[in-house]
Amino acid sequence: MKKLILFTLILVILSCKNKAAENRIILEASTETTEIPFVWEGANLYFLLTDRFNNGDVSNDVNFNRTKKTAKLRGFKGGDIKGVTQKIKEGYFTDLGVNAIWMTPIVEQIHGGTDEGTGVTYGFHGYWAKDWTKIDPNFGTKEDLHELVTEAHARGIRIVLDAVINHTGPVTEKDPVWPSEWVRTNPQCTYDTYENTISCTLVANLPDIRTDSNDHVELPPQLVEKWKSEGRYEKEINELNAFFERTGHPRAPRFYIMKWLTDYITEFGIDGYRVDTVKHVEEYVWTEFKVECDYAFGEYKKNNADKVIDDNDFYLVGEVYNYGVSTGQEFDFGDKKVNYFDPPSFQSLINFEFKYNSKDKDYEDLFKHYHTVLHNDLKGFGTLNYLSSHDDGRPFDAQRKKPFETANKLLLAPGASQIYYGDESSRSLIIPGTEGDATLRSMMNWDSIAKRKRTKDVLSHWQKLGQFRAKHPAIGAGMHQMITASPYYFYRSYQKDNFKDLVVVGLDLNKGKKVIDVSKVYEERVRLRDAYSGQKATVLNGKITIDSEYNVVLIERE
Repeated sequence: MKKLILFTLILVILSCKNKAAENRIILEASTETTEIPFVWEGANLYFLLTDRFNNGDVSNDVNFNRTKKTAKLRGFKGGDIKGVTQKIKEGYFTDLGVNAIWMTPIVEQIHGGTDEGTGVTYGFHGYWAKDWTKIDPNFGTKEDLHELVTEAHARGIRIVLDAVINHTGPVTEKDPVWPSEWVRTNPQCTYDTYENTISCTLVANLPDIRTDSNDHVELPPQLVEKWKSEGRYEKEINELNAFFERTGHPRAPRFYIMKWLTDYITEFGIDGYRVDTVKHVEEYVWTEFKVECDYAFGEYKKNNADKVIDDNDFYLVGEVYNYGVSTGQEFDFGDKKVNYFDPPSFQSLINFEFKYNSKDKDYEDLFKHYHTVLHNDLKGFGTLNYLSSHDDGRPFDAQRKKPFETANKLLLAPGASQIYYGDESSRSLIIPGTEGDATLRSMMNWDSIAKRKRTKDVLSHWQKLGQFRAKHPAIGAGMHQMITASPYYFYRSYQKDNFKDLVVVGLDLNKGKKVIDVSKVYEERVRLRDAYSGQKATVLNGKITIDSEYNVVLIERE
C-alpha cells in the first residue's frame, strides 16, 4: 500500500513538473511572439470579397429568392465567412505573412436586384445595405463571425470589416426607398466641387443618407416591420434608447448607423473598419464615428480581457477616392481642401497613387519617396498601399505578367500593404464577358494554386516576402536607407521601446554567390540568415556571403 502511495505521489510530482515545463514553453513562445510589436503602419493586410473568396457552407448559397439570371459575375457565388475561417485554420494567411484581413461588408443586403440593361446585379459585394443590424445569410451567421474572429486572433491576425454610412442599397421592387428624412435621391454627384461631391447621390438609384442632418427621425417603417417579423423589435429599440441616452446624440440618421456599426466591435471584437466613400460624407462625421468606435473598442477590451491580443487602438482606414500620399494630409476637392487626419478621424488612408508611382519609379526611387513622405508630412499617420483592388479598373498589372515585381514593390515598400485576393496567385483581372468592375471580382483561383507550377512559384515568392514583412516591422514602419545602387541593397531600421529591428534586403541580384556589405547594419561576428533561401552566414570584415539560386536576399539576425 505504501509503495502504491509513493508511486502515485511520484506520478503527481512528474505530472506537475511536466505541466510546469509545458506552461513555461508556452509562456516563452508567447513572450517571443509579443516581443515583435504589431504596428498598423507596417501591417500586411489581405483584402477579400467575402462572396468571392471561398465557399465554406453551400447550404447558404441562395437566400431571399435571389435566383434571377444575372450579368456575368454580378450575382452571389457562394463565398462566406466560414470559407474565410477555413483558410485561416488551414494556415493560408499565416503562410502568406498576413496579420490583418479586411472583408467587404457582411451586413444584410437588399433582397432584390438591379437591372440596367446589362443584366441583373445582386448585392454580392456587400455595399448595398438593407439592414445594418443583421449579417446577410449568404455570408453566414453571428456564430460564424464569432468563430472567425476567435480563430484569427489565435493566430495573431486582426479582422477589419467595411463600414458604409454614405448610402443604403438601391431601390427595387423588394426594397422600397427609405423615408425622405433619412435619404436624398437627387441630385446625382458631379464631383467638381465639395458640395457636388457630398450633398448628392453617388450614382443613380443609390439613396444618399442625410449625414448632414441633426433632425430627430423615426425608424424606417420597413425596418420596424422587419424587426417585428423577426421577433427582435423590442431588443433593438432598447439598445437604441440606451445608445442615445449614453451619447446624447440626436436621433439623426448617421448616429443610428454608427450605433449599428459599433455593435460589431462590442459583440465580436473586430479590430478595425475600412470606411467606404469617405469624401462623400461631411468630414466631421468621421470624427464622430471615431469617438464611438474608440468607446466600443474600449468596452470590448474591458469586458473581454482574456481575448485582447494587444494594446493597439481601434484601426480606422479611410477610402478617400483618388487620395495620394504625395499631397500630404489634405485632399483637394477643387474649391476646398480637407484634412482627414485633423481633427482626429483616420489613422490611415488608402493610397490611390501607389500604382502610378510603382510604374514610374524604380525600387529605390519608390522606397525613398514613401520613406520621405511617411516620416515627414505624414509622420504619426499611415498609408495603405495597393496595386489592384475591387473597383480600380486600371491596376498595376492587369494581365498578371509581373507578379514578382508586384510583390517586391508592394510588400517591401514603406507603409502598410494591401494584398487584393489573388494578387499572390495571379488571379486573372481580365474576364471576358464582364462589364465594369465585375472583371476584377472573379472567384479566387484555388484550382490554379493546387495544380499549376507557375502559380505555386508565384505564391511561394509572395509567402517569403509576406512572412519576412510580418516578422519585421522595420519593413513597413521603419527608416529606409540604400546601401548600394548596383547591386541594389538597402536596409531598414525600426525601434519601439526596447524592441529593435534591423534588416537588409537585396533585389534584382545575380544568381549564385553574393558578397554583401552589411557593415552599416550589423556588428562583426554576428550570425545572420537569408530568409529567402534559408542560408546562414557570419559577418566577417563587415561582409557576408550568400550562395543561392535566387535574385533576392532577405537578411535578418539568426
